[in-house]
Amino acid sequence: MAVYVHGLWLTGLEGGILRKRLAKSLNADTRAFSYASVKSGISANAQDLAKFLRDLRADTLHLVGHSLGGLVILKLFESGAGDELPPGRIVLLGSPLKGSQAARNLARLPFGKHILGRSVHEELLSPRERRWNGARDLGVIAGSLSLGLGRLVGTHGAPSDGTIFVEETRLAGISQHLILKVSHAGLPFSTVVARHTAAFLNCGNFMP
Repeated sequence: MAVYVHGLWLTGLEGGILRKRLAKSLNADTRAFSYASVKSGISANAQDLAKFLRDLRADTLHLVGHSLGGLVILKLFESGAGDELPPGRIVLLGSPLKGSQAARNLARLPFGKHILGRSVHEELLSPRERRWNGARDLGVIAGSLSLGLGRLVGTHGAPSDGTIFVEETRLAGISQHLILKVSHAGLPFSTVVARHTAAFLNCGNFMP
């Protein structure tokens, strides 16, 4: 089974195409986890994800997180709640693992912090250095097509997906990092992203 965790301001419905592609490639069921990305904090969302996953009946449990959803997955494992889950792999899509310059810039505007919400306030408003603990294979896909709302709040001067800088998606200890010419919003809809994601979930490596 594969579970998709959406990003900020989304619901999981946008992951429907990706889920269908993964279901076909993996010959497995897929689910979407929906959470309050603005109203709830990252730790509370990770706890809700843990409960959601524990209620699933699966021998293998893969996780795919887009943007903020990737941080919810990381928090799940950082808290230790992921240790009891069935084995599987993780792919993160455009997740700002080192913080987000775009979020910091938006937070400086009137009502910016209110719009971004509690999870972003906890995780993204200051640069972070974290390390993956190696609990399971983890691959990261970063976009390099600089199209998106993030360009209005300062994603300039370095490769980005239009919202998140490529450098912000890097994380010590992960298995693989892949850069594709896709925008931040386009990551869940891309056929190429789906193929690489399925390959990693299947065997622990992105396609050559």
